[in-house]
Amino acid sequence: MKQKIVIGIVVLAAVVMVGVYASAQDHAYVGGDKCKMCHKVQYASWETTTHAKATEKAKASTERTFEAACLKCHATADDEAMPGVQCEACHGPGNDYRKMSIMKDQAAAVANGLIIPTQATCDRCHTGADHAKKVSLADNKTNKAAIHEFKPAAPPA
Repeated sequence: MKQKIVIGIVVLAAVVMVGVYASAQDHAYVGGDKCKMCHKVQYASWETTTHAKATEKAKASTERTFEAACLKCHATADDEAMPGVQCEACHGPGNDYRKMSIMKDQAAAVANGLIIPTQATCDRCHTGADHAKKVSLADNKTNKAAIHEFKPAAPPA
């Protein structure tokens, strides 16, 4: 009887560990190159922005020393492997919402990790402290030098 309990506990622990590992894989980053397959206009527009060049600008700065902490705002996923403020820095890691069947349904995309940027999204980096200039998302929605070309609004029904 005790052996069955121990086996049951081991099996339960294994199931829990698999679940924890699987949930840790949720919403993984895929990189802007995956986004551009469907969002060519936005990607091409983004490539010319200050966000796209954020890592290289931080590294080239003569005003402050570049260090790993800079990547929190000057790279996607706090990692030089994803330089610049790529799509997923603002829209969330895309692995679970990048499928066309999910992207066509905004509610499903949001349920799978898509973030519709708000002022709070910008405020994560644009704090107003030190060199992190405070910005207004509403004022920058048409600022193609800062963000990217937006899809035209759908005509009213």
